[in-house]
Amino acid sequence: MKTDNKTIIIVISTLAVGLLLGWLIFGGSESKATDEHQHDTEVAGETTWTCSMHPQIRQGEPGDCPICGMDLIPLEDEDDSDIDPMAISMSATAMQLASVSTAMVGSTDPVKLVRLNGKVQSDERLVYSQSSHIPGRVEKLLVNFTGEFVKKGQVIASVYSPDLVTAQEELFEAQKIKESQPQLFNSAKEKLKNWKLSEGQIEQLLQSGVAKESFNVQADVSGYVTKKMVNPGDYIRRGEAIYEIADLSKVWVLFDVYESDVPWVNKGDKVEFTMASLPGESFTGTISFLDPVIDPKTRVAKARVEVTNRGLKLKPEMFASGTVEAKLPNQSNAVVVPKTAVMWTGKRSVVYVKNTTDQGVNFMMRNVTLGPALGESFIIEDGLQEGEELAVHGTFSIDAAAQLAGKPSMMSPEGGAVMTGHNHGGTEMGTETTVEKHSPVESVETDPAFRQQLTVVYEKYLKMKDAFVASEAHQVMVAAQDVEKSLKNVDMGLLKGDAHMAWMDQLKTLESTINTISKLMDIEKQRTEFARFNLAFYKSLKMFGLANTTAYFQYCPMAIEDKGAYWFSETEEIRNPYFGDMMLGCGETRETLK
Repeated sequence: MKTDNKTIIIVISTLAVGLLLGWLIFGGSESKATDEHQHDTEVAGETTWTCSMHPQIRQGEPGDCPICGMDLIPLEDEDDSDIDPMAISMSATAMQLASVSTAMVGSTDPVKLVRLNGKVQSDERLVYSQSSHIPGRVEKLLVNFTGEFVKKGQVIASVYSPDLVTAQEELFEAQKIKESQPQLFNSAKEKLKNWKLSEGQIEQLLQSGVAKESFNVQADVSGYVTKKMVNPGDYIRRGEAIYEIADLSKVWVLFDVYESDVPWVNKGDKVEFTMASLPGESFTGTISFLDPVIDPKTRVAKARVEVTNRGLKLKPEMFASGTVEAKLPNQSNAVVVPKTAVMWTGKRSVVYVKNTTDQGVNFMMRNVTLGPALGESFIIEDGLQEGEELAVHGTFSIDAAAQLAGKPSMMSPEGGAVMTGHNHGGTEMGTETTVEKHSPVESVETDPAFRQQLTVVYEKYLKMKDAFVASEAHQVMVAAQDVEKSLKNVDMGLLKGDAHMAWMDQLKTLESTINTISKLMDIEKQRTEFARFNLAFYKSLKMFGLANTTAYFQYCPMAIEDKGAYWFSETEEIRNPYFGDMMLGCGETRETLK
């Protein structure tokens, strides 16, 4: 009996020890596994923060980019199986931090506010040449300066004419035999009438019987004398002009219509315009004529507005600024999007279309075909439909996230690894090397007159640079012509020795590139030449300097298809001439020249 109790106690003890060991082993492992799973989940849930312009920056917490100072944005996990693998997902927080906003694509009748500049001119149909109908010598000018008003019939000059004296003598002789030969008498009278003598003047001559040596010239029309073509003592032929007289009761305002705006401006369009010399007043007119031919030098057509000049407020050569609300012919209900929604590489135009699924919001890159620009928006010819939603702000942040994820982006349409952000090292640009590759340029003693002439070139250059920022090819072409003229005015004779030879070497590149720019209407080709011009111009400014001027030498590594390019600016603010509104702030100041 004792043996049985002892056995039972041993069995129970063994069972209890086994249960305890099992709990310690399996229970502890399960807890540990649970803890590890929870830890792994917490680690997996951590957000990685990056910079949209410097994707190599990765941090575990938000903050500023250590390179450019921009706010870091979260890098989201995009492994949602129901989302297009080419789309880029963004959480609400990421969209807010990246300042992403969207808008619905709508259609409307394309209306563009075209701005025009012009000048007041005399109405060509109301400009007269006041001539002398009597040949002879000008004895007296009763209107002896331009701008004076004359009335029709007013005596404006006196002319001595030997031929007229002879004609009077013939009249007197014919009068004696008019009874027997009336035809001869009438012929003598008609000869004087052809010289614009009135019937009353002829009768006075016949009554006096004395030939006059000089006769008065009367104004044929009323108006303002705009030109005086002779002086007292001059000999004039019959019909030769003495004055030019203009009737300014009606004038023309001739507006310049740039080649790119010609499709938008039509005969019959209403123009509202103001005059710089008449502040606070506005005028309205209708385009009555549009030049059918573009001027080959200025690349503009003239649009004529006829205006009744009440009170003679509008004077020839006054400057006018006008606007036309123009509609593009043969287009209605066109798809229109803001310019900020479009990313333009020079060859392609892309937008990011928003899609909303159960997993959240994602964006898909889409190529579009751009139509005419409407000020702050574009007509989309192909690629978008009305009712779709797309990003209108923060598109570069979305594109940066796409590049980081190896998905299709602006610079890499096929996706995969791409060079993103700013590479601040030296890069090569075609056959030209960047400034870093050059041997150092040393400044030289320069004649102040030469430095002043070079400063004039720099001032003209800044206007061309601003035209590049505005992405206006015609304005670039016109500004380049001014730069070319200023280069020709630089007197290289002011330089001696090695400095003279260095300037001649630089001038070859400067003249060839600026001449090419001044003849192109393709903004991308102009920018390629502009990049070459800047490398030679840097040598010139570095070597010879500027007169009381500070220049900021700036650089963008993404310009010219990621080869990098430089430009000069009068301020430290970055305004990129290679991308304009598309990437206006892309770049950095590399050097300050004083």
